[in-house]
Formats: sequence, structure tokens, C-alpha cells
Amino acid sequence: MSLQLFDLKGRRALVTGSSQGIGLALAVGLQAAGAAIVLNGRDAGKLATAAESFPSPVDVLAFDVTDHQAAREAIDRFEAETGPIDILVNNAGMQFRSALEDFPADAFEQLLRTNISSVFNVGQAVARHMIGRGQGKIINIASVQTALARPSIAPYTATKGAVGNLTKGMATDWARYGLQCNAIAPGYFDTPLNAALVSDETFSAWLEKRTPAGRWGKVEELVGACIFLTSEASSFVNGHILYVDGGITASL
Repeated sequence: MSLQLFDLKGRRALVTGSSQGIGLALAVGLQAAGAAIVLNGRDAGKLATAAESFPSPVDVLAFDVTDHQAAREAIDRFEAETGPIDILVNNAGMQFRSALEDFPADAFEQLLRTNISSVFNVGQAVARHMIGRGQGKIINIASVQTALARPSIAPYTATKGAVGNLTKGMATDWARYGLQCNAIAPGYFDTPLNAALVSDETFSAWLEKRTPAGRWGKVEELVGACIFLTSEASSFVNGHILYVDGGITASL
């Protein structure tokens, strides 16, 4: 009986930024738990390649998450033509590193659009349908930088802090309609976004000493948290930020 709480059969999950990295790993994990999957990204070719890696067929929905109108039109059309989106994982994001005093203004604006506006754009478009059905699960991908800062990524830190508070706002506004809105905050994971850091022996050595678990995370280690927050097991969890970070935010 208890395992049935984690069963996602009959649910459909849209995962943004899911052609690689964390988004792809979460989509694979959600499908293994029974969910039908909708992949999203801007590059239709990369999405088609990613779709081939799944053991069962998936839907592909290509649109730019930073474009409010495009996101709404794509989601409204999918809901009308294919069916309801029961689960949304707002995963799309980017990083840019530079000393704050030299940080390019255009890169700052791009971070805002990609890491914050996308969560609002897609979250609002999907929630409008969920509200009408009286249920839905929204998971926003935050970061350890929701709570912590490091040199050269101050604007990224600001965006992930905003994702954490937007998650709380979503829960505050939408819990009354039967939606659960939570965030997963990954620590340092071996992903394409972190490729430069993974290959930096000095940084990796520092990270292993700084993290109680003593290593980089593997993207598959985020799947359990995602299944929990998208399943009935989390029916009274709302506005929560779940850190999956090997203990880095718990330790000085």
C-alpha cells in the first residue's frame, strides 16, 4: 500500500530543459515510476535525439520557455490536442560566470529570463489548467545557491534565490486549488552545465572537502526526490525547498 503512494501511472509530466543533464535524468526517472513524459527544449533536433534514449515513447514539445506567449500557446495547444499535464518540472536554466564588477549586463538579463521568467511563464500556463481540474504538481529546480553564494556567480545566486521564493508564492496562491508547488535544490552534480568545474582538479578537490559526502552528485540521485514531490506521497507538502546536496548546506 505504501509503495502505491509513489506510483505515477496515469499521470503526464512535462519537464523543461530535458534534452540533457538533470532534466533528462528526471524525465527518465519519472517514466520509470509510471508517468507519461513530455520533453521540452528549444532545439527540436536535440529533443528528438533525447527521445530515442527512452525505453517507452515520449511526447516532444519544443518551445522557448523565456517567451511567455509561446509557452502559453504551446501548452494550451498540447492540453487541447493531447491531454492534461498533471506534473510540471521547471528545470530549464543556465549559468554564466564572471566577477560581479565586470558582469555583462546582457548576460545578467539572459540569466533572469532563463532562470526566473521561464518558471513564471511555464508555471502560470500549466497552472491555469491544473486549477480547473483541482489538482497538479509543480516542481521548480532551485540550487544550493538558493541559500549560499560563491565568487563569480552572484547573478545566478540571485536567480536561484528568486526561484525559491517564487515556489513559496506559487504554493501560497495555488494550494487552495489543490496544487502542490515545491522545489528541489541540487548541490554540485556532474552535468554539462558544470563540465568546466568537474574538469578543474583544484575545484573538485575543494568541493570534495567542502561536501560532507565527499564527492560530486550523480544526476540519478535527484530522481527519488522528484518522484516523492510529484506523487501522492507529498500530498500535504507545499512551498518546500528540498536540498539534495550531500550535506553541503548543513556544514560549515
